Amino acid sequence: MDGYIVLGSAVVGILVGLTGAGGGALMTPMLILLFSIKPSTAISSDLVAALVMRPVGAAVHLGRRTVNLRLVAWMSAGSVPAAFAGSYVLHLFGATRTAEHNVQVALGAALLAGAAALGARRLLDRRTGQRRLAAVGEVRIRPLATMAIGVLGGLVVGVTSVGAGSLMIVLLMFAYPVLGANQLVGTDLTQAIPLTAAAALGAVLFGHVAVPVTTSIIVGSVPAVLVGSLLSSRVPDQYLRPVITLVILASGLKYVGLGVHQLGLALVSMVAVLVGVLIARSRKRVISPAHQRELQPAQTA
Repeated sequence: MDGYIVLGSAVVGILVGLTGAGGGALMTPMLILLFSIKPSTAISSDLVAALVMRPVGAAVHLGRRTVNLRLVAWMSAGSVPAAFAGSYVLHLFGATRTAEHNVQVALGAALLAGAAALGARRLLDRRTGQRRLAAVGEVRIRPLATMAIGVLGGLVVGVTSVGAGSLMIVLLMFAYPVLGANQLVGTDLTQAIPLTAAAALGAVLFGHVAVPVTTSIIVGSVPAVLVGSLLSSRVPDQYLRPVITLVILASGLKYVGLGVHQLGLALVSMVAVLVGVLIARSRKRVISPAHQRELQPAQTA
């Protein structure tokens, strides 16, 4: 085992449990960028490790009743066969430098598209006044749309390990706008179990898995994802969704070629803006309606 990979996986595990994003959004970039592991090996090793990690987070959300099992069933019907097919496509890419670069570009494009969609969804919600307050059992299921999300996400997760925790949760936010982020994270983590199992089986059969890397990821991430899932099942929606968007955006920027120093500056700037916005919103909520009426005459004068 590599102690540094264990430590990095622990940090990533907390974010996986908190945001639902895991493979391409967090773990795979860490393995490639910090530990110089080939993309195909990093993707496959992460998929196998996720087969142990994701059930831990799903169990927490099942206990908190933030999982819609009907959504899980319809998504899995599409994602499981598609994920296995995606693993075979990754095998066909080969291990050449050009092929590895193409995989990285695909990761970055997928993540940036997901981050942009999350931002667009947030703007639409603010304009329409859409609130995500429905209980998981009150949602009307759209079978064909849900299965299509599963097929698309399964194919992409098999090829890049992006999908179960990033692209698919974005698509779910559009398909089911009344569900809160913690409910979407819980549902997505649960459906990721059969999806990841199919993709991991393909990874094992087609020979991309590095056992020491996989073991290090499991040791570091499993206890950490438990902590992150406990947080995500309780954190309010308005705080959780910006964190999800930030995590996905940062990973995407790195894959499209942003340098380490530029990415660091971008991250610091984004975190500063996010913290400022959250503080401003919190202060605005603290002012009671009675206090606002007291301030109104003074503001008018």
